[in-house]
Amino acid sequence: MTTLPTRQIGPFTVSAIGLGCMNLSHAYLPRPDAAQAEALLRHALDVGVTFFDTAAIYGFGANEELLGRTIMDRRGDFTLASKCVLGEVDGKRGLDGSPGAIAKVMDDSLRRLKTDHIDLYYLHRLDPKVPIEDSVGALVRGVEAGKIGAIGLSEMSAATMRRAHAVHPIAAMQTEYSPWTRNPEIAVLDACAELGIGFVAFSPLARGLLAGGVGPGGVAQGDLRGTMPRFLAPHLDHNLVLAARLGALAAEAGCTMAQLCLGWVLGRGDHVVPIPGTTDIAHLEEDLATLALVLSDDVMAAVEAIFTIEAVSGPRYSREAQAQVGTETWEGEPLA
Repeated sequence: MTTLPTRQIGPFTVSAIGLGCMNLSHAYLPRPDAAQAEALLRHALDVGVTFFDTAAIYGFGANEELLGRTIMDRRGDFTLASKCVLGEVDGKRGLDGSPGAIAKVMDDSLRRLKTDHIDLYYLHRLDPKVPIEDSVGALVRGVEAGKIGAIGLSEMSAATMRRAHAVHPIAAMQTEYSPWTRNPEIAVLDACAELGIGFVAFSPLARGLLAGGVGPGGVAQGDLRGTMPRFLAPHLDHNLVLAARLGALAAEAGCTMAQLCLGWVLGRGDHVVPIPGTTDIAHLEEDLATLALVLSDDVMAAVEAIFTIEAVSGPRYSREAQAQVGTETWEGEPLA
């Protein structure tokens, strides 16, 4: 049982801040070595994190294998989430939401994770070639077989979520959400509250930029963020000015930038659970310390004043990646 404050995601009571495990094996550089990654996971459990999020695509299975060999001896201490549909298709990143592919990936995930049950299993993206009802149906069969406990969706619209929910109760919607990416406010957050669906906020620290983790030089060659326009010229310099304003506000509030971001996300509703990722135990401790902070309404309003919808420069994804996202967009939002 966690000593941290908790929130509800579908049928699961989880620590109010979970752990996104992606960057232990995938996407961002530098990556930790195996010992560092394993130590981070075990420490997270020791300090009360009870919600761990992975996916089949992270390291093309390596992230699930990492969790499988590191923390499955404490399987009863946490809620495990993973994802399918977005993965390796014909040697490159692609979508396959067909029922057959979902069933295969689910079994592969169970094998890599060294478990016979995944608590929360997401459709990582909407495959436009497959009706959402068919993809959800494949997960329903996973529930009936006892392989998964609950069904989630990721980066989909409120309309798609309602269609999926009509087939089987949806436990969680996971979408990028932070002060600089506020698309869930268009419709998804309200729909989740209405339907009793938990909202899981990934990249709540703007992929590190709003935690002070990215400077004017950008990111290392090979880092996934180097494909995202917001982290490239001419947009990066503009966005770093916003980050500096957030840093000044955090200093006035007596907390760090990361804590101010997480506090803002937590304040969006009791059904919202952020899952920041980190490779560093000190950063993990900093993130979790947010749960002891009390931030005033004035401070929250000041965050929103910095990050108005039109303030951030650049699309959040490349054209190719944006084509795989079903989330609503703002009128006039740059998409490529």
